[in-house]
Amino acid sequence: MTKKQHSPKPDLKTSPASQRKGEAQKREARRRKARQRFNLAWLWIGLGLIIVVAAALLLLQPKDTLPGEIPAAQAYQMYQQGSFFLDVRDPQEWNQSHIPNSANIPLDTLQSRLDELPRDRDIVVVCIHGQRSKTGMAILKQAGFDRVTCLSGGIQTWISAGYPLEEGNQ
Repeated sequence: MTKKQHSPKPDLKTSPASQRKGEAQKREARRRKARQRFNLAWLWIGLGLIIVVAAALLLLQPKDTLPGEIPAAQAYQMYQQGSFFLDVRDPQEWNQSHIPNSANIPLDTLQSRLDELPRDRDIVVVCIHGQRSKTGMAILKQAGFDRVTCLSGGIQTWISAGYPLEEGNQ
């Protein structure tokens, strides 16, 4: 019996040129993946910045929580045009300082003194920080006054803007 001689097996190893080409392709694939990760990281950073900026802009916008609240600049224009300014603070607060030519009717007596207010003029309700004036505006609107606004931020914003203020009971 004779043994069959097999032809030598082909060498499964690749040539050095093929190996270099394969390694170059692997390096290129790794670079491509790294670039994709880098680009993805910058995409997330960019989206994060957009969210932060949008949130900051929303937080920095003036808070008009009620229809009818107006900023100090608009209130001053109305003041110059002769609108009626109603200060709903207590008399002691009003006597310390107030907007010139404003009327003082404390909030707790406003409901019983509605007949003292003009129905044919714009009324701007004010207080020190803007909380009581919102309540005063709501009382007037409920009583049928339709030309009523209130100073957003109260007299503090008026003072900050440099608009006129009288000290003491004048």
